[in-house]
Amino acid sequence: MPTDATRAALLDAAERLFLAKGYEQVSVRAVNAAAGMNPAAVHYHFGTKEDLVAALLQSRLGPLWAEPLAAVADTGTPSVAAFVDVLVRPLDALTATPHGRMLLHLLARVVLRRRDLPFDERWFGHGPWRDLLRAARPDLSRTQAAHRLRMTFDLLLQLYGEPQPATAELGGTPRPPVEAVIAYVTAGLDAP
Repeated sequence: MPTDATRAALLDAAERLFLAKGYEQVSVRAVNAAAGMNPAAVHYHFGTKEDLVAALLQSRLGPLWAEPLAAVADTGTPSVAAFVDVLVRPLDALTATPHGRMLLHLLARVVLRRRDLPFDERWFGHGPWRDLLRAARPDLSRTQAAHRLRMTFDLLLQLYGEPQPATAELGGTPRPPVEAVIAYVTAGLDAP
């Protein structure tokens, strides 16, 4: 099987298993078996389980942001509100399905651990986000923009990246409406 097809089969198998069992209950061996591959396939094609997750997230979530964020960046001087809207709405939409919640949980898990993952897509690194924020807020230094974005991503991943059953389904406080989240994040990023 060609490398691209093998990688795709492993990603599909991992996605099905993570959705059915959750991250903690899925082993690399189980992914290999579910994909019909030899026991070393994940290690050969991705490296670690976390690297497999990074590849899965890029392939599934990257398209949600790539075109809209590029359009915001192409305006020259984007507004903070436009930047935040393009960032938050896909996160909120993903919470509507178990599959989307699973992807958000995986994203929160890997990003909040601060592990240096092999993300190679533009919007999976902090640099492009920081540059976009600085285009909207040229008064911010690189360090100030980086700190604000770190807090923003941490907040959003804590809010949207909860474990698979939604908090509201377990009797907890429901998530705020997307407009409230956008307004709150915009105010934080746009503060003096």
